[in-house]
Amino acid sequence: MKTSLRRFRFDRGELSQQQLADMVSVSRQTIISIERGDYAPSVKLALLLAAKLETTVEQLFQLEERDYA
Repeated sequence: MKTSLRRFRFDRGELSQQQLADMVSVSRQTIISIERGDYAPSVKLALLLAAKLETTVEQLFQLEERDYA
């Protein structure tokens, strides 16, 4: 799964990973893992991230070809 989380953090006032983590009540490490593509967030967390970044889940996360296999 591809993510645009980092780009949206910077587009929204250059939020730090820690600031975003605090906004959605997760650890900074969770945000790092999502941005790296090592961790797929729960539906709830994806919706919270989208809401805090004033975007949609579809704009934050995109499936890749390998996700369909």
